Amino acid sequence: MTAALPDPPHARALTSDTILCVSMSARPSNFGTRFHNYLYNAYDLNYVYKGFAPADIAAAMMGVRGLPIRGAAVSMPYKEAVIELIDVMEPSAAAIDSVNTIVNDDGMLRAYNTDYQAVADLLTDSGFDRGWAVAVAGSGGMAKAVVAALRDTGFTDVTVVARNTQTGTDLAGRYGFAHRSAVDDADRYALLVNATPNGMSGADADRLPFPEAVVDAAFAGFDVVALPSDTPLVRRLRAAGKPVISGDSVIAGQAAAQFALYTGVTPSPELVREAADYASRG
Repeated sequence: MTAALPDPPHARALTSDTILCVSMSARPSNFGTRFHNYLYNAYDLNYVYKGFAPADIAAAMMGVRGLPIRGAAVSMPYKEAVIELIDVMEPSAAAIDSVNTIVNDDGMLRAYNTDYQAVADLLTDSGFDRGWAVAVAGSGGMAKAVVAALRDTGFTDVTVVARNTQTGTDLAGRYGFAHRSAVDDADRYALLVNATPNGMSGADADRLPFPEAVVDAAFAGFDVVALPSDTPLVRRLRAAGKPVISGDSVIAGQAAAQFALYTGVTPSPELVREAADYASRG
């Protein structure tokens, strides 16, 4: 029998003093809304969180600054587009030119990247062999966090696989890695990392980020897609009994770091697990 998931703590009533945090994504989900609000309620914080799909990111950022909104999570495709709209790029964002978290300090917008820390933590704990050859699909904002985390956790043989030659070669060259527009050599890569929308709900839901032969020859995988976390890459590798890190671990880790930035409260590991379990239901 599956253990029952926790019910959310009792919610506070909204008041004129309630602090607003938001997420901005082309495909907003309920995960962040449920995760953050669960923790706000658990810690009895007068905050509320809401997701949006902005039609105009520049106008949305003006709203963040002017309302003022305390924090804003940023997802695809805005992780690079918001850079020119930020006042201060903190080291985690500046190092990889990608933003996933904005904190509003009295009208001063500060940018961070908690994706990077979440990925680095998971790689550190993975037990994956640092001598493995790694292929990373993608060259956008999430791929930047992944490639930087791979480098910083000791991986040295990394190939960025991206059809966009400009962004792919730029990302690979920044860290001294290789770029290829596609891979088909089945025995080359031991670890496969998906940092593209392939596997995400919608038009990309059934797509593998690598050819089947490449996936079948790999030793392990890491898919950053969280919604759903049971992607085609994850399913295929798990069916073969191979270790996989899935996107639900990434989204929980980065969201917990965002919560701490917005509120100044570091959530306990137990409450993070509860919040992630609750968020995954919606």
